[in-house]
Amino acid sequence: MNLANSLVTSGDEHAERVALRCGDRSVTYAEFLRDARAAAGFIRGLGAGPGDRIGLVAPNVPAFPAVFYGALLAGCAVVPMNPLLTAREITFFLTDSGARAVFTLSSAADATQEAAAEADIPVVVLEQDGLSAEQLDGTEPVTEVTERDGGDLAVILYTSGTTGKPKGALLTHDNMRSNAATTVDTLVQATPDDVIMGCLPLFHVFGLTCGLNTAVRAGAALALLPRFDPAEALGMIETHRVTIFEGVPTMYAAMLQAPGSFDVGSLRTCLSGGAPLPVEVMRSFEDRFGCEILEGYGLSETSPVASFNHPGTPRKPGSVGVAVRGMEIRLVDDQGNDVAEGEIGEIAIRGEGLMAGYHGRPEATAEAIPDGWFRSGDLARRDEDGYVFIVDRKKQLIIRGGYNVYPREVEEALYEHPAVAEAAVVGLKHQTLGEEVGAAVSVRDGEDFDAEAIQAFVRERVAAYKYPRHIWSVGELPKGPTGKILHREITAPPEVEVE
Repeated sequence: MNLANSLVTSGDEHAERVALRCGDRSVTYAEFLRDARAAAGFIRGLGAGPGDRIGLVAPNVPAFPAVFYGALLAGCAVVPMNPLLTAREITFFLTDSGARAVFTLSSAADATQEAAAEADIPVVVLEQDGLSAEQLDGTEPVTEVTERDGGDLAVILYTSGTTGKPKGALLTHDNMRSNAATTVDTLVQATPDDVIMGCLPLFHVFGLTCGLNTAVRAGAALALLPRFDPAEALGMIETHRVTIFEGVPTMYAAMLQAPGSFDVGSLRTCLSGGAPLPVEVMRSFEDRFGCEILEGYGLSETSPVASFNHPGTPRKPGSVGVAVRGMEIRLVDDQGNDVAEGEIGEIAIRGEGLMAGYHGRPEATAEAIPDGWFRSGDLARRDEDGYVFIVDRKKQLIIRGGYNVYPREVEEALYEHPAVAEAAVVGLKHQTLGEEVGAAVSVRDGEDFDAEAIQAFVRERVAAYKYPRHIWSVGELPKGPTGKILHREITAPPEVEVE
């Protein structure tokens, strides 16, 4: 039941096929399996074994997959972390998870070493390709996969922690294997002939499941990009003949603005998730690059894929589709009752990908899963065909003078303006209305920022109580590690006066 069996199978059946590409480096499945077995032996040499947790602080380079699968082969669970985290943040993840050791690259070594010293655990500094020959000297590779039950822990993924400290979502081998299988079979329909673009960070659940684990299960190649750059990504698609691209909306928007001409005719399928994809961005990308984008929805707590527009079925722009195989979705009110078709309710999810709970947080687990259904905090409506349309985050809802304003609806209108590259709508405190609608926008290269013109444009497209009374320009909107816009970090500049 160990997730690592996928790598053993692909290592045997597709030994000479390319598994990983990174820059000029290519790694075959035979080499990938060899490196993972060596890493497993090294981890065993540190005294870690079945059930222990191993920290992994690394970008998208071959070292990450080698150590990730090596830890699983050894029977351990992995705690992936963003290499841009501070020592304080890494210390929390290590101590909260009870990690026995942590692996990192030299680029994040200082912060990780400081954190490891605080947590009193060993730290291992990796090369880009993984453990060095000197580090592996005398190590006995693990050739047999350590047996694990499907319900045993495979990964602890920490949520972003919009309120309070981050919570560690406990994802089992069954969770991860089921979600990867669903992605392979029903969404990207990957084969060993496919090349998947790995620009989503592997320390994030979208990149880990839909990128790495999906590629390994299918025996496909994964083209790794350590840090997303739109022109570089398009160049990699051209060079490596990428067939499957997976990204968040800001990546699609950025590639639309990338200078230069690229041959991306190899693209067959694109997946978008992590945040709502503006319809205008979807249409513009498909028109320019001649491919289809399938939008879906998921969370760290659901491993992550919960719903998607499926290939070969009617696709509805603006919708995140229907529940995927092995998952169920309901829309509920605050009392947990189903809402009527077309009405807004909170997305509740259960199924094969649902986490076992939050590590060491039984009260938070009970609050999130009060009745076997995970409360997502996302608001949506469902149409007569069962397609789900995300309205907004429950916590991002703006209540202006008693009227509900859903930022996504206003953002969709902003994205239609030809000068707007990115937009985020937020609530601003107001003395009499409670909240006022504000919008931060970045404009396209070569375009001028004209707040009044943009405001008038939006006013024609939404109800009078919804359009932003305050619009300001920013060079770039704040984003998380996957490129998702962080609304909670957006504040109005001092010159914006709200009554």
